Amino acid sequence: MKAMTHAAYGPTSVLRLEEIDRPAPGSGEVLVRIHAASVDPGVWHLMAGMPYLIRAMGFGLRAPKDRVRGQDLAGRVESVGPDVTRFRPGDEVYGACDGSFAEYACAKEESLAHKPANLTFEQAAAVPVSGVTALQAVRDAGRLKAGQSVLVIGAGGGIGHFAVQLAKALGAHVTGVCSTSKADLVRSLGADEVVDYTREDATDGSRRYDLVLDTAGNRPLAALRRALAPRGTLVIVGGEGGGDWIGGNGRQLRALLLSPFTGQRLRGLAVMNLRHGDLDTLREFIEAGSLTPVVDRTCPLAEVPRAIDELMAGQVRGKIVVRI
Repeated sequence: MKAMTHAAYGPTSVLRLEEIDRPAPGSGEVLVRIHAASVDPGVWHLMAGMPYLIRAMGFGLRAPKDRVRGQDLAGRVESVGPDVTRFRPGDEVYGACDGSFAEYACAKEESLAHKPANLTFEQAAAVPVSGVTALQAVRDAGRLKAGQSVLVIGAGGGIGHFAVQLAKALGAHVTGVCSTSKADLVRSLGADEVVDYTREDATDGSRRYDLVLDTAGNRPLAALRRALAPRGTLVIVGGEGGGDWIGGNGRQLRALLLSPFTGQRLRGLAVMNLRHGDLDTLREFIEAGSLTPVVDRTCPLAEVPRAIDELMAGQVRGKIVVRI
């Protein structure tokens, strides 16, 4: 089968489109014929091996243990391993696994759900990692309630565009922060107000919100707290920049250490725990018409390196989807 692989950590130039052996499903695993995948920042971090904390977490100290990149997927079940009860060959599924930039991949049964009936494979592949992360940030870490005010920083990005829609579906008043080029998109997603960060600082303290969700990963913790109500909640999702060892996760660590000493709840969401129950919840929102994935563009498997570069340069509206 064809797959996008890398034998060493580094920039996108380390990626190679190769022919490798098709995997076989083990106990509790599902072999999926992948029709589409998508690109997210986690793909870059695992490809680059940065920050170094990733390597220490078991992904390989000197070289990647898993050579095939990619996480999001949508496709059809090819076969199932022992003890799989929820799927059978031919089922249309979406979810995540290690190595989805390939024609076939094995996924844990727990990390898959039936594909939303009203989405194409390309649209469905844009949902799992970013959609579940947004859901867990808004609903679980953020504890959002109807009638509250929410500030979504990075509202036109992969996680942010889902967060805007989920917050609206849950009854919040949503303000989205994005660049000029993404303002119309964020309005179309249902944001009540849009702040263009090139013209206005949404964290200057002039307005305060019940929930601040930072998906952009570069604002100082003090600035984020200025935009937060005295008893509000801050959720920092991931993090870019920072040092080589822990990267942007330093803000999350500082937030967790400070939280017990302030009336504000300061939370981080560094590792997304993808569960099929959350995928089922997203499917319900999607099939009800209250959640729609935004696909910036699609590309063939051979153009994954370019897609990753565009994503990390902040040029993507929603998600780039890979056709396989």
